[in-house]
Amino acid sequence: MSAPARAFTVRHVQLLRALFAAVAALMITFSSDHSAPVGLSVFSGFVLVTSLVQVLAAWLVLPAGSRWSYVLLAAIGIVAGMVSGIPPWRSDDLFFIVVSAWAIVSGGVELLAGIRSRRTGDQLSRDAVTVGAFGILLGVVLLLIPAGFVQEYTIDKAGTFVLSGIILGVGMLGGYAAIVAVFLGIAGLTPRRADAVAGAPDAEDASAAVPAAGSDHSAAPAERGGER
Repeated sequence: MSAPARAFTVRHVQLLRALFAAVAALMITFSSDHSAPVGLSVFSGFVLVTSLVQVLAAWLVLPAGSRWSYVLLAAIGIVAGMVSGIPPWRSDDLFFIVVSAWAIVSGGVELLAGIRSRRTGDQLSRDAVTVGAFGILLGVVLLLIPAGFVQEYTIDKAGTFVLSGIILGVGMLGGYAAIVAVFLGIAGLTPRRADAVAGAPDAEDASAAVPAAGSDHSAAPAERGGER
């Protein structure tokens, strides 16, 4: 008798994280306002719901020795989400400070955890290496963007526009979220060898049942012949 399937698995962790990252990317992409309040509000919601997924993963999916990274990532995300979720504090400086700090710290934790657990070969450790590297890259790029940068440019027959540091920063956050959404979405939808192996015993049982049934039918005529 096979064991009951888990209600929350690695695949659910990947797909939920991909979904929330995709929502954040779409909200930034299709918003004409790339100001600090908009960027921080999207960031706050994104990291808070991602932290919830990480808590569930630590509780229901990961083994005891591997839970520390997701618990720490959830704590970092909750702090960053709560700080960026206070409307009066949402300024350009706060965006660059909080988002870059979150990206570097959480990316470093996830990258370190992924490298340390690569010998186990599980999918979450491989995801952690890539997503952690993306996070560190986002933090470094945000540190290189001057918060007070303002540049006017003109497009013929379209008008004059202003490119600022906060517009670039919020755009980079949206790009990061889009990349993470695509990567984790593909990882979550990719078939695994474990799925095929799990179905193998059922196939073997079915194939074994066919000869057994046949042997009963073949034995019946012989017995009847012996009686004659």
